[in-house]
Amino acid sequence: MVLEALTNPFRAEARPWTLLVHGFLYASIAAVLSVWIFADYASLVMVFLATIAGIPLFYGTMRVEEEKDVLLDSEASMLKEHSRAITFCFFLFLGMVIAFTLWYTVLPADMASALFNVQSQTIAGLNQEVTGQFARFNLFSKIFLNNIKVLVFCILFSFIYGMGALFILTWNASVIGVAAGNFIRTNVATYASTLGLAKFSAYLYVVSLSFVRYFIHGVPEILAYFVAGLSGGIVSVAIIKHDFGTKHFEKIILDASDLLLIAIGLLFVAAIIEVYVTPALF
Repeated sequence: MVLEALTNPFRAEARPWTLLVHGFLYASIAAVLSVWIFADYASLVMVFLATIAGIPLFYGTMRVEEEKDVLLDSEASMLKEHSRAITFCFFLFLGMVIAFTLWYTVLPADMASALFNVQSQTIAGLNQEVTGQFARFNLFSKIFLNNIKVLVFCILFSFIYGMGALFILTWNASVIGVAAGNFIRTNVATYASTLGLAKFSAYLYVVSLSFVRYFIHGVPEILAYFVAGLSGGIVSVAIIKHDFGTKHFEKIILDASDLLLIAIGLLFVAAIIEVYVTPALF
């Protein structure tokens, strides 16, 4: 596979920022092929194709991280090593978000609507007005529990399907891309009407504001999903390699449990930021 040959876990750990380009490429190719070949089902096919492109890298990463668990004795050393994989996976995700945002923003409205139809419906179902402290606490509980549900799906999908967590993360990248793209479209239209197609700086301001708005709480949230996916993936690879029942497997379970606790903590912080911090800033 051509895309598979572009990188591997070792090159990705050495130069994690290059995964930004890979993520952008995976998502862009998936978007073009979806519109071209599967126009009626483009929203979901795009996510599947982008996921397929990342499977070789993701699976190789799970195998490498599982081997680290076997070789390293210190839990702190294992977590430090895992952080390298999480870093380049996050850059891969960020590249996908940028690509999805770009395509949603620059494509004609009817084509963008067809390509991101399901994502737009998802966002419409999540949007709601919240006022008052009690209502905000209820929203915090709802968001945190919903994120925990996604976290569980990441673990289960990663454990059962191996690369299942990658699909959920790619789906989230497409939803965030639509949300950010819609914010850009709306605010650019506002600036255009008030300033008369104004200054390029205004457009850059809107784009920057859009990414800042969603990534303030999105960074810890997505990192949590990657950590959870890594946790399930490591256990899955260990079972495939017949480590089940050995002392090595006990170390892997301990490491996976630590990763899960870190993921839950990140989701708690992300929910607080999303409910109480982001609305105050934007």
